[in-house]
Amino acid sequence: MANLITIVRIICSIALLFFPVFSPGFYAFYITAGISDMADGAVARKTGTVSKFGSKLDTAADFVLVIVCLIKLIPAIHAPTWLIIWIIVIAAIKAVNLISGYIMRKEIVALHTVMNKVTGILLFALPLTITFIDLKYSGAFVCAAATFAAIQEGHIIRTGAENNNPSDC
Repeated sequence: MANLITIVRIICSIALLFFPVFSPGFYAFYITAGISDMADGAVARKTGTVSKFGSKLDTAADFVLVIVCLIKLIPAIHAPTWLIIWIIVIAAIKAVNLISGYIMRKEIVALHTVMNKVTGILLFALPLTITFIDLKYSGAFVCAAATFAAIQEGHIIRTGAENNNPSDC
């Protein structure tokens, strides 16, 4: 059941490509994708169906949603240059984390730390608030959380601290 909910997120993410940004249809599929992101893990834990495949599918679904949102939102918003540079730096840190995790463990490592979850919630809220909160403020807040989360994730990957970290799920 949890994997089906995750697949709904992938379908909703792809559907976003067919709606104008900030339109009712866009928001309907975007919110449904967000709800499915919160629900799939909870359902998996509640039903005892947590699996490595489900975790990887969840990461893939998150990736699809992020890429689609970037495709749709970048042309629609006018981010300051400093914010774009900050986002690129965060992406570089995350790329180094992925490479480090693969080198160290011979698999793609995507940690579900509390800070990564907080960042995900903030990223999800960003398009919902963009029409009434200036992007330079909301974007800086999200980037600050994402920077901390990325650095923390890199530290955990490189030190193996996740085995001792109760905040990981």
